[in-house]
Amino acid sequence: MSTMAFQDRIKNNRCWGCGSLNDHGLQLKSHWEEDVSVCTWTPGPMFMAGPTHILYGGTIASLIDCHCVCTAIARGYETEGRGVGEGDPIWYATGTLNVRYLSPTPIDEPVTLRARITEETPTRTNLTCSVTSGGIERVTAQVVAVRVTTGWFD
Repeated sequence: MSTMAFQDRIKNNRCWGCGSLNDHGLQLKSHWEEDVSVCTWTPGPMFMAGPTHILYGGTIASLIDCHCVCTAIARGYETEGRGVGEGDPIWYATGTLNVRYLSPTPIDEPVTLRARITEETPTRTNLTCSVTSGGIERVTAQVVAVRVTTGWFD
């Protein structure tokens, strides 16, 4: 099993949030810790909400979206007995993103995302995600990732 981030093994991924080929993107790096995918990301001042010390909620939603979709992609490869990025590409897209903001997320500390797969079929993966900062759970989410054909992004 590779220790390289899921995003670094997904071919042709130019997504703003999770694409390793997008130099202007968020550059998420997710990996497995047993049955949970984990990503730690450090915000910068350009990601502020109205209050300059708080992380913008839309950025948080993007982090969750991309972390969970990449988790579904990684599981898809795993289910087929392949390493992420090996052979024909596997792609998922967001079907549903339901975010619940529990408390403001400080902009001056890293955030950690932890996603867990709760249900999966050959065409759909349901996940829950928790976002913590400063040791406090700040956001929870439910995501449905839907498997799409390889040509959907061309």
